[in-house]
Amino acid sequence: MTKKNEGISVNLVSRQKLDEFSSDEKLKYILKEVQKGKVLVLEHGLTPIEQTVLIEHTMKEIKQDTFIGIEIEGYGEDKLSFIQKILGIIKKPRMTVIGPADLLKTVRKDSNMIQTRIIPGSGVK
Repeated sequence: MTKKNEGISVNLVSRQKLDEFSSDEKLKYILKEVQKGKVLVLEHGLTPIEQTVLIEHTMKEIKQDTFIGIEIEGYGEDKLSFIQKILGIIKKPRMTVIGPADLLKTVRKDSNMIQTRIIPGSGVK
């Protein structure tokens, strides 16, 4: 995990980067990065199914001394208009913020902003 003097890495991950991965590869990438103590901001968020699978994988990886889990906050899929539904348009989920549970805390979320607090030095040693 992150040591006090190393700082905290925040990675802004583009839609193009995530589109390179299959759903399973994307979740493995996210979990690996968060286990390293990084906070990820995903331009395009995770689907509800991907979030569920990520949480399941995270629960299997928890180790009290080194990794206590993840904090995840994001926006769901945009609401579709009646016309969009008829045309079969599928909207992707919006932005998601994911990080180690011991470093990242959600303070507030509304329809336009997710406010989080990164707590340096609180990482498991």
